[in-house]
Amino acid sequence: MPERKRGNRLERWEISLIKAMLATGKYNDQDVLAYFTRPTRSINHRAISEIRSETKHKAVKASTADQLNEFLRCWPDVDGETGLSLRGDELLVKSREAMIAAVHNFNAAGIHFRAEIFITTAMIGWTYLCHAWFKREGIDFRYKENGVVKLLKSGAESYWDLGKCLRNDKIPLPRPVKLNLGLLLEIRHEIEHRSTNRIDDTLGPLMQACCINFNDTIKSWFGVQFGLERRLPIALQFVTFDAAQVTRLKGANTLPPAIASTMDAFHAGMDDDDLKDLAFSYRVAFVPKVGTKASKSDVAIEFIKSDSSEAHQINAVLLKEVDKARYTATQVVEIMHTEGYPRFKQSNHTSLWKELDAKNSKKGFGKNGDYKNTWVWFESWIARVRAHCQENAEKYV
Repeated sequence: MPERKRGNRLERWEISLIKAMLATGKYNDQDVLAYFTRPTRSINHRAISEIRSETKHKAVKASTADQLNEFLRCWPDVDGETGLSLRGDELLVKSREAMIAAVHNFNAAGIHFRAEIFITTAMIGWTYLCHAWFKREGIDFRYKENGVVKLLKSGAESYWDLGKCLRNDKIPLPRPVKLNLGLLLEIRHEIEHRSTNRIDDTLGPLMQACCINFNDTIKSWFGVQFGLERRLPIALQFVTFDAAQVTRLKGANTLPPAIASTMDAFHAGMDDDDLKDLAFSYRVAFVPKVGTKASKSDVAIEFIKSDSSEAHQINAVLLKEVDKARYTATQVVEIMHTEGYPRFKQSNHTSLWKELDAKNSKKGFGKNGDYKNTWVWFESWIARVRAHCQENAEKYV
């Protein structure tokens, strides 16, 4: 259970209800306390005494009789699984439900835009989780202009978006977790404004890390009882993979140019340790397991020690798989020729990258290579050149 030094305070709506309860003369301090103590928050008897004596909160008005009756009629208004108050712990409840919905939708059969749905919903879950932590710690997470709280057109207060939350120096999130969320936010901005093709498998490691990071964070911040393990068990599937299927899958995982360049540009600002950290991108190698004993072969998933020789061998494969392919300008032109654009020449390629300022490292299309500073291009540039050739087919076919 995490140590809680802050957050054990009553909210204004609770103080109003307590005043109404005390005014009836039917409740002593212990009775009142029972209605407002919950797993995420312990209230001291002193708080009720201070309200009764009006040494604190004197300006807060008591709730009406109808408001008190409605509160008592609905009490206990809690989530049956966690015991969280649906009103008092609203941010934490919404956070868990958003992440559960993100995973359920991704795993659902017949959904074609799973990654897009997961990323947008998961970012909402993380935003609520950060807000719940700020609220507990007494940190004001509202946007302000000249010291005045910014209001939306509806009149509601404007709260920090996830990017702003992550930039707060006090939030206790490791750097790889912030990097994972930062890249997913960049991708979310892209998919909110553009149509995408299938990106589910390619972004899988980022999304898997996002899930594990969320579960670890909510347990660390609020308690192990709020983890999502019971709600989200291991998923079963109807497919197995052979070498031919793997090859076809790899060929189908071409990202849209906008998303590929966004990811490449983000990766360019990271060091090797960040890229390899499982909190940034979680990669798993699946190997068909045949055991010599029935008890061993019946195990669907086997975990190995990270420092074992088997783990090092698997990690070498993973690093080889995720290493970015690099292409020279000549290879880019040759690829276009094999794809049916024989009139696409080096001069056309040069004109295109100059027009798009594609050698600007911030765009993530390529980088200076390892040999004599030769510029090399990434897959995202191949996709962008391909799109150019398709748009100008009459010129290059």
